[in-house]
Amino acid sequence: MSKYVMGIDQSTQGTKILLFDSNGKVAFQAAQTHKQFINDKGWVEHNPDEIWNNIKILARQITWGNGVSPRDIVAIGISNQRETALAWNKSTGESIYPAIVWQCARGAAICDELETRGLKNLVKENTGLTLSPYFSAAKLAWIMRNVPEAQKLANEKNLCMGTVDSWLIHKMTGGEVFKTDYSNASRTQFFNIKTLAWDNEICAAFGIPVSALPEVNFSDSFFGKTTVDGIFDAEIPVWSMLGDSHAALFGQGCHTAGLAKGTYGTGSSIMLNTGENLIKTEQGLASTIAWGMNKKISYALEGNINYTGASITWLKDDLKLIESAAETENLSRLANPADKSYFVPAFTGLGAPYYDNDATGIFSGITRVTGKNEMVRAVVDSIAYQIFDVIDLMEKVSGDELKTLQADGGPTRNAYLMQFQSNILNKPVEVPPIAELSAMGAAYCAGIAAGFYDKEKVFGGLSWQQYNPNMSADEREKLLKGWHEAVKKSMSRI
Repeated sequence: MSKYVMGIDQSTQGTKILLFDSNGKVAFQAAQTHKQFINDKGWVEHNPDEIWNNIKILARQITWGNGVSPRDIVAIGISNQRETALAWNKSTGESIYPAIVWQCARGAAICDELETRGLKNLVKENTGLTLSPYFSAAKLAWIMRNVPEAQKLANEKNLCMGTVDSWLIHKMTGGEVFKTDYSNASRTQFFNIKTLAWDNEICAAFGIPVSALPEVNFSDSFFGKTTVDGIFDAEIPVWSMLGDSHAALFGQGCHTAGLAKGTYGTGSSIMLNTGENLIKTEQGLASTIAWGMNKKISYALEGNINYTGASITWLKDDLKLIESAAETENLSRLANPADKSYFVPAFTGLGAPYYDNDATGIFSGITRVTGKNEMVRAVVDSIAYQIFDVIDLMEKVSGDELKTLQADGGPTRNAYLMQFQSNILNKPVEVPPIAELSAMGAAYCAGIAAGFYDKEKVFGGLSWQQYNPNMSADEREKLLKGWHEAVKKSMSRI
């Protein structure tokens, strides 16, 4: 019988489960979306129970639905939306509040409070992260302050707080395991990336009991066994957990210092592997942990953009300008070249490299030639412009010029976007044949850890489609100048 490795990718928009064969190729895949709860304050939430139920639905579908015996699955790897935070009852496994999504900025006032207390530099120095409501810390602090059951459970030493991976492994193991990995821990803003431990001073500043946080492990550790609440007729070992962007970095083969990838998802993560070198940064980029594997820590520089693919969703669901994301490629090509409009997607402020929570989204440069096609193109182009800004700063901070950008995620199917990205960066962009690099990275990590995959062999079988720049320097500079003027307008307090 064929043997498989399962990759579970629990992302912002939904959950995907893929089975990879002995050669590392996708054999089967299934996906399920979950509801996005957004109120008039811009708060963004998910229902943790819906996510867990979707895992069970997909687990049954990907195995029994395809005639695959769970006994032929040698390992599971998990990747997850990272900074999204939640709290639950350790004894019952029941969540006490909806998951607060990474896009949600409700913790801004808490971050302002800590900055007033002079803790901004401490947070940046110890965690590598700019004090921001983007990360998990302020979200969990908000739960501690606003959900009475949280403090009650904390007093009883019965509170669990963490990211989606720790929630899933707790549910998948029937409450036996409460763990996370170094990559996810490094995104909470509680974790000291130098001492490799939860930072007691920072946890106290946010009002979070360290006892409520999960045990931190290497990314290629054994995380327990699961039947996914009885869906499987045999226990399957979980051999990896990685934040989705870290899993994509691994899946892209960026295993050594100097290699970078861009994940095009709801938002975007641009990550540069810096190896064993922890590079300190000023505001605009994060120093983070890429992963812990083979008992070693690898670091990275990262810039996180709040809205990239989500802007396309906005065009479809809110403006009703398109019926599917696939339409954006042709509409962008049909746009009038004379149009010079720009779109800045600061729906909930701007992420890297600006980190301006008060910025607002704008269309600018609109004229009579601006129509549907031109508006769609401006939204698509904004993805490439934002990624340029992050990479430009990354090169300045690291002192190295990036040779190529490895790109992954659903929007990479848009050939117009990938070519425009290459033009704006003035460097090649490489796209793998599979868009689901997070699931693949987690699965490859698990398969290697379980001894099922040979690392060199499984990565040696990958190939990429390359886009090369074909834009003049003058045109590139003119476009970037217009973009940066639009960004300044979005950050204006007028």
